[in-house]
Amino acid sequence: MKKKLLIVGLLVLALALGTTSNALASKGKVQIAYVEWACAVASANVVKAVLQEKLGYEVELTSVSAAAMWQAIASGDVDGMTTAWLPVTHGHYLKRFENRLEDLGVNLDGAGIGLVVPTYVTIDSIDEMNAHADKFEGRIVGIDPGAGIMSKTEEAIKEYGLSNFTLVESTGAMMTAVLRDKIRNNEWVAVTGWSPHWKFATWDLKYLEDPKGIYGGAEQIHTIVRKGLKEDMPEVYHVMDNFNWTLADIGEVQGWNAEGADPYDSGKRWIEENPEKVKAWLP
Repeated sequence: MKKKLLIVGLLVLALALGTTSNALASKGKVQIAYVEWACAVASANVVKAVLQEKLGYEVELTSVSAAAMWQAIASGDVDGMTTAWLPVTHGHYLKRFENRLEDLGVNLDGAGIGLVVPTYVTIDSIDEMNAHADKFEGRIVGIDPGAGIMSKTEEAIKEYGLSNFTLVESTGAMMTAVLRDKIRNNEWVAVTGWSPHWKFATWDLKYLEDPKGIYGGAEQIHTIVRKGLKEDMPEVYHVMDNFNWTLADIGEVQGWNAEGADPYDSGKRWIEENPEKVKAWLP
């Protein structure tokens, strides 16, 4: 008799757990777009971890170009993103789509973009580059062509008269791979760079001065969502509206990822190690 009661009890418990799991799963799917940049990978996975682990949503991350990311949110094909660089880098995208999406404001202060070189490079300003084009092999190593920093670098080449240079399209991973190889050989190299990024913790780097102000001053990273998200998924909207962290926070996650950790595992680790910050984001 006791054995039968135990079996019945286990079945009831299994059904209850199954019901709970189904209830959580039934909260729906959230779609977040991101670009394969270290900062975007870190923030997207932290938000994914919060929505899945703390609130029970299913979250799908979609890697796209910067232009496609903005377009997808404006058209309502995805719910949001955590990596809008404003006011300079992505300013032209915001101007184009601002009436078709919602800017939830800053989630990270103190960001910036520019041309980055190893500290052993003996020049300090962009306007000195032409005189040393041979040492740079006439190249500025960039990232994906749709990135705002690429259009700004094309502008810099024009404004500074860098006629001896070509902007090379690649990816964030390829850019850092080239940087790594050049540093190993103590060779000159210039790359499109931004902060926050784990490369600054890995190597001794510096931004070249930008006296013409092409790259702007300090940037902020904003969270952008589609129109109607607040009405459709108020909990998701609340988290994304309240999500904010520091350069130290994102740098920690980027560091784990750079060491080979799975980005989602890094997101879960960070939210478990920072419960008070996460609590402030939750409904």
